[in-house]
Amino acid sequence: LPAAVLLKDMKLMDVKLGQLGSWLAMRDFTPGGILGAMRRGYERYYNKYINVRKGGLGGISMVLAGYVVISYMWSYSHV
Repeated sequence: LPAAVLLKDMKLMDVKLGQLGSWLAMRDFTPGGILGAMRRGYERYYNKYINVRKGGLGGISMVLAGYVVISYMWSYSHV
């Protein structure tokens, strides 16, 4: 039997639709909490795609593609 995980400690992908409101209410939406979430996301991305033993161009090309899309959207107001 798997150990019960508290709703507060669950990942978003593991939360059921009926629990989503309660899960969101437990999140930390202060500037420090948002900054911490962004830092954790960056560290997860860095460790998965950049800081690898046998790396390729995957991580850097995703950042470059994101930059191209964002700069295109900023340049053309009709999009």
